[in-house]
Amino acid sequence: MTAQRISVVTADITQLDVDAIVNAANERLARGSGVCGAIFRAAGMELETACDAVAPCPTGDARITPGFNARAKWIVHAVGPVWHGGNNSEPILLASAYRTSLQLARDAGATSIAFPAISTGVYGYPLPLATGVAVQTVRGWCEAEAAPQHVIFCCYSEADTQVYLQALRA
Repeated sequence: MTAQRISVVTADITQLDVDAIVNAANERLARGSGVCGAIFRAAGMELETACDAVAPCPTGDARITPGFNARAKWIVHAVGPVWHGGNNSEPILLASAYRTSLQLARDAGATSIAFPAISTGVYGYPLPLATGVAVQTVRGWCEAEAAPQHVIFCCYSEADTQVYLQALRA
């Protein structure tokens, strides 16, 4: 049952038909580059005001805002850790960011959520290691919780998608 609830796609996260999308955010919840910048562009200027109202957000935590002009009803802003070699609680903090995002989406009534590869961009977390944490955390959530019913790992490239698919098969 858990495997049917988790999928992987190669797509633009802002174009997915889901209730909630996750923004790989910084602690200030300020507009950034990459996925964060794309989400801010899709949502419109109201997102900056909404983020200012719920910031700051510590590493390993998340905040939720309306989606505004984005396709998704909700945007969950998850702050993953900066990679410092793996000995500074990075896996614990990354897992916490995923769990908190799922909890916020569930509590908002979201039935579906899409995650980018949190912390793997400018924060430098190695994709295979981050993917392992993400898949293990989401699997554990899906085994214990009924919602969201569908969790998507949304990848920027086909190569990233293959890393997620391999982790899901493991």
